[in-house]
Amino acid sequence: MKAVFGMLSLLLVVVLVALLAKKQLSGLSGVGATPGIASGASAPLATPQQSSQQLQNQVRKSVEDAMQQTRSQADDK
Repeated sequence: MKAVFGMLSLLLVVVLVALLAKKQLSGLSGVGATPGIASGASAPLATPQQSSQQLQNQVRKSVEDAMQQTRSQADDK
């Protein structure tokens, strides 16, 4: 009886993992299907290289803006 419950619980876990994996994989394919969800969303057909380049440019701009703010504050003193 103990072995039957063990096998049933193992089967249940396998089914749950398979359903979660299917849901996760179907979510990945739907990411590019709805453009403009976020205000900074890239083009739906952007390659990983283009996305990476865009992210690098955003970080570079943020760092430059932060550096300009600290300079202007230092000049005020």
